[in-house]
Amino acid sequence: MPQASLALPLFLILFGAVWFLKTTGVLPATATLVAAGVAIAGIAVMVMDGINKQSIVSGPMLVYIGAAIYLRTEYWFGYSPLIALGMMVLGILLLLSRSSIVPHKQYRKIND
Repeated sequence: MPQASLALPLFLILFGAVWFLKTTGVLPATATLVAAGVAIAGIAVMVMDGINKQSIVSGPMLVYIGAAIYLRTEYWFGYSPLIALGMMVLGILLLLSRSSIVPHKQYRKIND
C-alpha cells in the first residue's frame, strides 16, 4: 500500500497556525509580512549568489521593493515618491553593475 502524502496535513497545520496567530493579533499585517519576505529574499540573493553583476542589481532592488511596500502600507510615502526613488536606485545599481569593480558571475562546472 502506498504511503499517504504529508502535503494536506502539513498545509492544514500551517494554515491553522497562521490563522490562529492572525486572529489573536500576534501576527503582523499581511503587507508587513510580504514586505519582510521580499526584503529577506533580496538579502538571500546577495548571500547565496555572492556579489556579482547580476546580484548587485536584483538583491538590493528586492530589498528596496520590500521597504517601499512597508513604507506605503504605513502611509509614510505615496506611490509617486517611492517609484521615483526606485527609479534612481535602479539606475545607480545598473551603473554599478557596469563597473569593473563588480565581478561577473562565476558558474560552477558540473562533473559528468
